[in-house]
Amino acid sequence: MAARLFVDLPAGTLAAGSELELPPEAAHHALRVLRMREGDALTLFDGSGGEWGAEIASAGRKGATVRVGAHDGIERESPLAVRLALATLATDAMDYAVRKAVELGAAAIEPVVSARSQGGARSGRADHWRRIVIAACEQCGRNRVPVVATPRPLDDWLAEHEAARNGVVLVPGAGSALPAFRDTGAIDVLVGPEGGFESREVDAAIRSGLRPAGLGPRILKAETACVAALAVLQAAGGDLR
Repeated sequence: MAARLFVDLPAGTLAAGSELELPPEAAHHALRVLRMREGDALTLFDGSGGEWGAEIASAGRKGATVRVGAHDGIERESPLAVRLALATLATDAMDYAVRKAVELGAAAIEPVVSARSQGGARSGRADHWRRIVIAACEQCGRNRVPVVATPRPLDDWLAEHEAARNGVVLVPGAGSALPAFRDTGAIDVLVGPEGGFESREVDAAIRSGLRPAGLGPRILKAETACVAALAVLQAAGGDLR
């Protein structure tokens, strides 16, 4: 299977038969990380849908050019659009959760800052997570890059949540199992930090229209809960079938 590269170019730049210079970050990844050379095959995508076959036309110290082949309109997006709202975690745990959310088909990732969040809204975290999202898309075959929002206070996110929108807040020991909530083509999933949400935050989430849902009798770490929730939902109403 040819290596996959995301190219951050305006829509329409990639075209069959064209030859173009890879953006610096993509060129670095191709030449320095993947050790690609002239003539090597690769697959390009720009987030607008589908992918292009290509090959390295030239490779040098200053960059690389590619020769673009045919477009393949293949899509690998889930029919169940899950918007994951995740209270910020410590760096490694958050990176893991973001990466696995992409692999499991999350349509968007919206970090929120709650009372027990770790890391908060430090400058540059959203850019860091976007790089992780792109790398995960390259690895798992997605041709559309999920949006990663800038972290914001939980109360602000809840205030903008549409009460009529299908959504759940994960609460340990909640009586309703998660598959019961996948009855539409889209769902919001709110996951707490290590230590969980404070009771007032759970109450606020429920008032905003989210319904409490559980993931079995055991207490899961936050990053595990993200993976479990997405896997359950995708198996019940998405494309893990």
